[in-house]
Amino acid sequence: MPFLGQDWRSPGWRWVKTEDGWKRCEPFSPALEDGSNQLNDISHTVIITGDDENEEVYNSEDCEFAAKKRKKDHFRNNTDSQCFYREKWIYVHKESTKERHGYCTLGEAFNRLDFSSAIQDIRRFNYVVKLLQLIAKSQLTSLSGAAQKNYFNILDKIVQKVMEDQYNPRLIKDLLQDLSSTLCILIRGVGKSVLVGNINIWICRLETILLWQQQLKNLQMNKQVNNGLTLSDLPLHMLNNILYRFSDGWDIITLGQVTPTLYMLSEDRQLWKKLCQYHFAEKQFCRHLIPSEKGHIDWKLMYFALQKYYPIKEQYGDTLHFCRHCSILFWKDTGHPCTASDPNTCLMPVSPQHFIDLFKF
Repeated sequence: MPFLGQDWRSPGWRWVKTEDGWKRCEPFSPALEDGSNQLNDISHTVIITGDDENEEVYNSEDCEFAAKKRKKDHFRNNTDSQCFYREKWIYVHKESTKERHGYCTLGEAFNRLDFSSAIQDIRRFNYVVKLLQLIAKSQLTSLSGAAQKNYFNILDKIVQKVMEDQYNPRLIKDLLQDLSSTLCILIRGVGKSVLVGNINIWICRLETILLWQQQLKNLQMNKQVNNGLTLSDLPLHMLNNILYRFSDGWDIITLGQVTPTLYMLSEDRQLWKKLCQYHFAEKQFCRHLIPSEKGHIDWKLMYFALQKYYPIKEQYGDTLHFCRHCSILFWKDTGHPCTASDPNTCLMPVSPQHFIDLFKF
């Protein structure tokens, strides 16, 4: 009889010999294993007392079925236990072959890649937040129940990190706004769309999002006390160079609100012209010229007007990469087992939108 499994070349399931025979090992989380050990201490015959004080004895098979059900319920109810992979790379297969059955979905990739630890890295933080925002806009209903649970767990960690570090709250506010709008539409149209789980769970999640929004709204920035060199002490040409390094117009406006000197530098026409030329092609902003009262082009208004029509270039400190030779998705600094003669020629950076497009079949 041929071996039937996920991969016919794999060794199959892991089995352990016990006094009752060979049993298959199941990869539960440590918290679940502790609960399963307690459940395994129960004898093979269970006596249940009913209302009429009659005793009903179950055989070993019924007991084993009941134990498995209790373990499953315990795992589902325990919100602290997460049985998600934390892999450094995953194989992206889009069709069944002799070696691999099935295909990799967006939810599976979201669970297996270690996004929970990626948000602790300041280089990957904006990348993960942008990915969550794109999923919230269009792909939330395509995630499995486990992936949706993982999504909100990661989102919770992001909000707590912002509350503690006060890092880029504007980005998280935009994410929560898009997510709350999506959930309102889905909850109102229940029955017309696919929502995994009870409707009350989604209402509870929406209330949690509104609570997060209120917390971020009331967030007070701590004033740092520093007797040393500050940003205002730098010469004008260095401050100007810092502003020219920014690729986001809102960051320029925010920095301009710190001091009158920075405000003057942030209103420089040449600065906003360079920003428009970086993000948009000449044909694009030639169609939406906005002259000022003096007859000059108002490049600042041009930038925000063009944002409504065309996407801006995205910049991230670190992104996921895709190997075209191995069809493997991975973080660049962790690497992957590539079999190509020149791996660097096969690498391709993956933007958040490209990550979602990889799993559209």
